[in-house]
Amino acid sequence: MNLKDLHSVYFLGIGGIGMSAIARWFNHIGVPVWGYDKTPSPLTHSLESEGMKITYTDSISELPGSFLASTENRLVIWTPAIPKDSVLKNYLTEQGYELKKRSEVLGLITKDMYSVAVAGTHGKTTTSSMVAHLLKHAGKNIAAFLGGLTQNYQSNLILNDEESDQDPIVVVEADEFDRSFLHLHPNISILTSADPDHLDIYADGSHVMEGFRDFLALTAPKGMIIGQYKALEKLAPLKNPSVESIPYGIGSKRIRANNIVAGIRGFRFDYVNEDEEIKDLYLPLPGFHNIENALAAITTALHFGVDEETVKAGLLSYRGVKRRFELVFEDANHVYIDDYAHHPEEIRAFLASVRAIYPNKRITAVFQPHLFTRTRDFAEGFSESLSLADEVILLDIYPARELPIPGVTSDMLLEGIKAPVKSLQTKEGLIPYLAQTQPEVLVTIGAGDIDRLVEPIHKWLSNGN
Repeated sequence: MNLKDLHSVYFLGIGGIGMSAIARWFNHIGVPVWGYDKTPSPLTHSLESEGMKITYTDSISELPGSFLASTENRLVIWTPAIPKDSVLKNYLTEQGYELKKRSEVLGLITKDMYSVAVAGTHGKTTTSSMVAHLLKHAGKNIAAFLGGLTQNYQSNLILNDEESDQDPIVVVEADEFDRSFLHLHPNISILTSADPDHLDIYADGSHVMEGFRDFLALTAPKGMIIGQYKALEKLAPLKNPSVESIPYGIGSKRIRANNIVAGIRGFRFDYVNEDEEIKDLYLPLPGFHNIENALAAITTALHFGVDEETVKAGLLSYRGVKRRFELVFEDANHVYIDDYAHHPEEIRAFLASVRAIYPNKRITAVFQPHLFTRTRDFAEGFSESLSLADEVILLDIYPARELPIPGVTSDMLLEGIKAPVKSLQTKEGLIPYLAQTQPEVLVTIGAGDIDRLVEPIHKWLSNGN
């Protein structure tokens, strides 16, 4: 299939962060793009402003006539988040249209490009965007398909220069959900972490680990694996031991960070490899976990021949990803940070870093659990990690693609939380509650629609509360 010769493409779930990047790629190369999503969002509005046609009704009548005119040279791209009873998906399948998952299409787009694929239960969006930025800043001809909106480029897609005499390098976020990353063809595989997740897909933690081993086994024979050292230890032995495997991390013997100094707006550290050292790097993004992400990105940039001074300048100019340790508001009385964390280990790393930055301030965490299955499977871990805050406010579970599970609610986390103050609140009642309690350091955490509270909270704080 020559993707550039398609008549048109229809996306089922076009508003997803990964789906929208591919939609933007097709739109850029001139293939007409239509799509469906359950609800409008800032991202779907952006796609519409770029010329894509989107509907929010799961109905056959919404399909464009020119797409229905034939099944030839038409492609339907869908995400597993689309429910099994989807009217549109079932109809398009019955009519004989070619349907491919997002991950399959991403594999087709990138199969002939030198690929850097970034996998991991946590950290892959920040790391992949950091790799892409360091390479682009250094003048490399890169493309990137990312799982978040970069602050530097205000997009989840970076396009390579097709007129360049440099062969393109593509940076892709390798998603373990639904084993999507097994459709990729990495020359360099980066592994940021390996923890159990998506047990609705993998059944148990051992199968998650096997999925990561299978992904790393796809690394090209002359390629390289750059892995967080504890994650590599969990997966040992790897299935392709002949491929060079480079461990990194705070505490790693091979690639590590020394002389770490934590600041409110960023961290300073030295990059140390066996045979080289880059002193006094500054990452304008807080979080010990982000230093580890930077170690992987720097190692990749050095592999592509980027010199030390350009690495330092590139890291200094990196602005992060929307909703990853994003400082939304700060004045003399209040600090407000928003983060996408939705797994116990992510929350633990995030709150530990917030505590390191604000050791003498009261931390209030507002958490919206994401998925009934994840809440059920990791309830104890969620309660334990959230206990790092001084006060915890729980919102209702965001269901995403799932139906409710009897007995699985946010309330089941409350008893295990050891924070001195804890409560359940509605989204509608959150700001009135905050107005009463006046938190010093407020953090919102979650991968659902909690992001829609960011602007109202920012507005409330900006009005002098």
